[in-house]
Amino acid sequence: MAMTDPIADYLARLRNAADARHKYVDVPASRVKAQMSKLLLDAGYVSGVKYIEDNRQGMLRIYLKYTRNKESVLQGSRRVSRASRRVYSPKKGLPRVLGGYGIAIVSTSQGILTDVECRKRGIGGEVMCEIW
Repeated sequence: MAMTDPIADYLARLRNAADARHKYVDVPASRVKAQMSKLLLDAGYVSGVKYIEDNRQGMLRIYLKYTRNKESVLQGSRRVSRASRRVYSPKKGLPRVLGGYGIAIVSTSQGILTDVECRKRGIGGEVMCEIW
């Protein structure tokens, strides 16, 4: 069965695994998901990312991160730009997620970046999702 929005599926899998307090979650691999996972790792929302080879497209194993009280560091996420409604933002209109406590992942001409990095570089792009 074909998936219409793989990014929304990726975010849902992360959210559901974090709510169920799993140690890790496996998602079908793609370059976009790998780059998003790297951004989540750099921002401190996950503790590790590993590529697992199979005879198809491969899997990304994302190790979730929890606080001392066993609460997930990843509290929530929201898909902003969808297939039915693309959301583009200029450099001055980039969203601030929870006043700067969260991150927005933006697809730009220079690759997939966080909103903070886009502001530093002075570029805008398609706002893919928000994570807090």
